[in-house]
Amino acid sequence: MTTPDPVVIGIDFGTLSGRALVVRVSDGAELGGAVHDYPHAVMDDALTAHRGEPLPPEWALQVPADYVEVLKTAVPAAVEAAGVSPEQVVGIGTDFTACTMVPTTADGTPLNELEEYGDRPHAYTKLWKHHAAQGQADRINELAHSRGEDWIGRYGGFISSEWEFAKGLQILEEDPELYAAIDHWVEAADWIVWQLTGQYVRNACTAGYKGIYQDGSYPSQDFLAALNPEFVDFVAEKLDHRIGELGANAGGLSEEAAGWTGLRPGIAVAVGNVDAHVTAPAADAVDSGQMVAIMGTSTCHVMNGDRLAEVPGMCGVVDGGILAGAWGYEAGQSGVGDIFGWYVDNQVPASYAEEAASRGIGLHELLTEKAAAQPVGAHGLVALDWHSGNRSVLVDHELSGLIVGLTLTTRPEEVYRALLEATAYGTRTIIEAFGDSGVPVTELVVAGGLLKNRFLMQLYSDITRLPISTIVSEQGPALGSAIHAAVAAGHYDDVRAAGAEMGGRVERAYTPDSAAADAYDELFAEYARLHDHFGRGGDDMMRRLKAIRRRAHAEQLAEQPAEQPTETAAAEGARA
Repeated sequence: MTTPDPVVIGIDFGTLSGRALVVRVSDGAELGGAVHDYPHAVMDDALTAHRGEPLPPEWALQVPADYVEVLKTAVPAAVEAAGVSPEQVVGIGTDFTACTMVPTTADGTPLNELEEYGDRPHAYTKLWKHHAAQGQADRINELAHSRGEDWIGRYGGFISSEWEFAKGLQILEEDPELYAAIDHWVEAADWIVWQLTGQYVRNACTAGYKGIYQDGSYPSQDFLAALNPEFVDFVAEKLDHRIGELGANAGGLSEEAAGWTGLRPGIAVAVGNVDAHVTAPAADAVDSGQMVAIMGTSTCHVMNGDRLAEVPGMCGVVDGGILAGAWGYEAGQSGVGDIFGWYVDNQVPASYAEEAASRGIGLHELLTEKAAAQPVGAHGLVALDWHSGNRSVLVDHELSGLIVGLTLTTRPEEVYRALLEATAYGTRTIIEAFGDSGVPVTELVVAGGLLKNRFLMQLYSDITRLPISTIVSEQGPALGSAIHAAVAAGHYDDVRAAGAEMGGRVERAYTPDSAAADAYDELFAEYARLHDHFGRGGDDMMRRLKAIRRRAHAEQLAEQPAEQPTETAAAEGARA
């Protein structure tokens, strides 16, 4: 009798949904998958998980229970779609958006699930794009530079408002009672592994990139106390924990999680990881010089190097952060596909929607087609891609979007093209910062949902003047997680070897057009002038406008009458 091929499951927890993918261990064949949308999606305007209380600007929260629903629904559905037996599954790997943080009790219970904290926004998961801790991040950066902290250079000179320390400090300073109730400040990437195994293990990736863990230690208690005396034990009491190497076995699948997923208890569960970082082996792009850009709602740029260098504005360089034995570099753009989506959802006239519908195509496809018909520069526009702030190389989420050159004859497709170009200019800015720091990029490898826009891919090649290779898989993060699962289960010696067999890319799928590249050089020079003027201190207008916006929202909330209890809430109170 032939023994069934062993398979692994990669689970990709994205911004709005979780995807489970069943993958054959021997060759990376993707046998079946399933997706589950988070019921609460992203709470960025109101706390819809409670009574819909309004949230301040720059907030982005989620409900941790939504992630568990992915295990209960998408995993069994993926196994069924793949037509495999649960007995064939030898391991599970997961990846998550980062930095996404869950405040929990000692046993891992999220604080929002406790009755006394269900109405407290700080009790919920802070999604990666929660940017309301920029003030705390500014203070961390200022203090680190004034004290000459060695670790600040490993992060390009800036700690982001998206990361563990800034978000934790925000809770302390805005809701100290809830902060005191936090036993563990947990990356969602590690929390979901905790739910699968019953064991809490921090992963080397997020600990290094998002948790300021360098050379075996975190920032000192002296540093933390200088930020806020009540923050002195943040690391010791809420953050520090055993760290697992990427690709290692975090523990066996628990009986409870086996019941959720329909899988065998005891199978290997890989140490947690980040969606971008697991994608590098999925594209078989883990060598020096290969920058992997995972392009979706945002873009994350990751690459390995054989030497340590400090790149201004990078998100971090971490020993073993992507691949054991190599220095892993990360940079990124906070808004890419989100910007295109915002424009299409809010700025395009109804006549365009009608035309797209009559032709049976989407608005993005229609706008791309119209935009591609013009030569480079014909729109007379240049835009800044900062609608969600700037992650690299400025690391400043007080910055905002800008379009220069609008006239009464500007067409929607021209603005759309300018926004596409702006994101490519942002990527070129990152690539040049790496090259200037002695970490040259020789190949741009693209993964993610935006791959389907061929015009955009060619535009990126022209603007960066680099050949672009494309990942074979349409599910790069899920495949990457499956690769880590195969290593954790003992079927490969390491992630590099597993990626060589299970991953793949199309080399030089796009190459630069020299005439277009020359034309874009002129536009990029204008982008760079705007970038430095608004991003490097020429004019702080964007910060001032955000301050005015926050003040206006605060005044509006203060003027609102106290919320009357709903009929249901009143009835519950009477019963109590």
